[in-house]
Amino acid sequence: MIAEDPARTRMRELERIISQANDDYYLKDAPTISDAEYDRLFRELEKLESDFPDLASPTSPTTRVGTPMQTAVGPERASVDVPTSNTPFAPVKHREPMLSLANALDLAELREFGERVEKGLDGGNHALDYFVEHKFDGVSLEIVYENGTLAVASTRGDGFTGEDVTGNALTIRSIPKSLKKPLFSSCEIRGEVIFPLEAFLELNRNRVAAGEPPFANPRNAAAGSLRQLDSSVTKARPLEFFAYSLSSATGEVATNQGEMFQLLQELGFKTQPSAFIAAGLADVERSYEILLETRDQLPYEIDGLVVKLNSFAAQRKLGFRSRTPRWAVALKFPPREENTKLLSISVQVGRTGVLTPVAELEPVNIGGVVVKRATLHNEEEIERRGIMIGDTVIVRRQGDVIPAVVGVVPSLRTGSEVYFEMPKFCPICGTAVVRDAEEVAVRCPNGTCLAQIQERLLHLVARKAFDIDKLGEKLIEQLLSRGLVKDSADIFSLQKADLLTLDRMGEKSAENVIAAIEKGKQISLDRFIFAIGIRHVGERTAKDLAQAFGSLDAFLNATEESLHEIHEVGPRIAASILEFIANPEERAVISRMLERGVRVGSVTRPTSSGGIFAGSVVVLTGGLEKFSRDEAQAIIEREGGRVSGSVSKSTTLVVAGEGAGSKEKKARELGIEIIDEEEFLKRIEKGSSEDTVTAG
Repeated sequence: MIAEDPARTRMRELERIISQANDDYYLKDAPTISDAEYDRLFRELEKLESDFPDLASPTSPTTRVGTPMQTAVGPERASVDVPTSNTPFAPVKHREPMLSLANALDLAELREFGERVEKGLDGGNHALDYFVEHKFDGVSLEIVYENGTLAVASTRGDGFTGEDVTGNALTIRSIPKSLKKPLFSSCEIRGEVIFPLEAFLELNRNRVAAGEPPFANPRNAAAGSLRQLDSSVTKARPLEFFAYSLSSATGEVATNQGEMFQLLQELGFKTQPSAFIAAGLADVERSYEILLETRDQLPYEIDGLVVKLNSFAAQRKLGFRSRTPRWAVALKFPPREENTKLLSISVQVGRTGVLTPVAELEPVNIGGVVVKRATLHNEEEIERRGIMIGDTVIVRRQGDVIPAVVGVVPSLRTGSEVYFEMPKFCPICGTAVVRDAEEVAVRCPNGTCLAQIQERLLHLVARKAFDIDKLGEKLIEQLLSRGLVKDSADIFSLQKADLLTLDRMGEKSAENVIAAIEKGKQISLDRFIFAIGIRHVGERTAKDLAQAFGSLDAFLNATEESLHEIHEVGPRIAASILEFIANPEERAVISRMLERGVRVGSVTRPTSSGGIFAGSVVVLTGGLEKFSRDEAQAIIEREGGRVSGSVSKSTTLVVAGEGAGSKEKKARELGIEIIDEEEFLKRIEKGSSEDTVTAG
């Protein structure tokens, strides 16, 4: 066992490191050590406090849930999207402490938890039911309802006092302003605010393109969005709230976790959809093993399972420790974040010519995958985070997304670290690079650069594009180096004899590649638009474009006005599309693709000769209370109308919600009819009643 003096020194050091990490995580939303490293340090401190109880500090982070609420929003938080201000969020004292959960880092520790539960329940061989939920990687929130109406919402804070974020919580659509069943004069709902994964990735892409710092993970994005001084920023983010507990000052509301979840749903809350009651820990283990394989298919980020005794009576009997309940545990997945050494920085050239710095790492195992490389986004992000070659960095692997460096650990610097400089010339073709005026990017302007051609081809054959899975990176490298392909159209004129000249290519393999190419020639319009690689046009925008234009010919003859009328197509995307379709070289490639057998499907667009919005071009602006933007758009299209993203002379109606701004002003200038949400609802109801009469 370690001697007492070294133990005291190490304990004080661990307390300092963990307390600082808590401040960075809970207050600044900018973690400075990985989750895995935090868990290891925390466990080490717990072990030392167990071995040397007399040396344990009464203020040790092992006795605290979060970290004390800060008194002001510090300027350093601007780097994580929280505005600088000296105005604090008001403190809110929780009626009952918002405790944390003890962690089980593997199934062996889950079984140890089960043994402690058995022992605490008189040591009998109980047939115990456990309530199992996904452990969201989000932000805890408590909402107090008075007489069925939302009164105050607050963050966890230090577990006893949180921050008042009521104004921001009111903008989250999945948080009811009033309960469907006002069963209690006063009650508290607790749950997790999360940022859906697809929206998180899109947000980060947009932030990087705009020169803003990307969020490290969905939890940071949720925290940064929830703790805004301007609630309109929160409202613009697609936050979701999932409730997991309900308590009332008037007494018990249910007899077990399952009943409470049912009651939460009846009150109008979303609950975790895959929650279930497990008949013993063996059921929990099976669910854990399945989820390890399927977690990347979920629309949100989770880092484990929450396992609770289902019976409230059994929970009361076991009680609490200082910071955690004895009747629940967080069964953690293998970590997605780890610390490692940044050995060097290389530069990749993408399909649009953008130079991207890539971290070359000391290999590190993250969640069962050995990671050697990770994106650093761009030069400005490296400077903003203060990353230097030789640093210890935090690397995060999330789903099937390329690993990213999300932080640096300055305290571990030795003085030998060096700064990175972006090259002045393309590392592949030697062309002088240019700085993009629209984006925070350095770009190779040479369209014949082999790196760009290779990346365009890889994009073309990807699963969400032509889906030619037999054409991988190594094969495309050979095709380019042998001069067998020079652009996207050449893929579709490849012959078996061409492939047989390549290294390690046999008859059967060549036949499989040709068959995959032939199969890929039949493609839907949205996948084709995505495949041709227009800057700023991702998968979702490609679907919007396909739906709006219906055919390839119509798309290739798009005008600025017709593009601006498409929901979610802004000026930057429209300009990029117009530049692409006006480029004779790009048009020639598309023509050759069609000549070589590519067949692009058309989209049957919904049409309606009737409907209350028949023939109308409608613009939605501002915030709607009773509908999401997607729901309102679906109603308009169902009733024969078309939704546009901008006001123009072809607009016939504007629906203006709360906070409508420049679009409403422009509509007034053009003399376009403007209605509010109440009138919009009346017209929908009128249309529905007319449909009923007609049907009858």
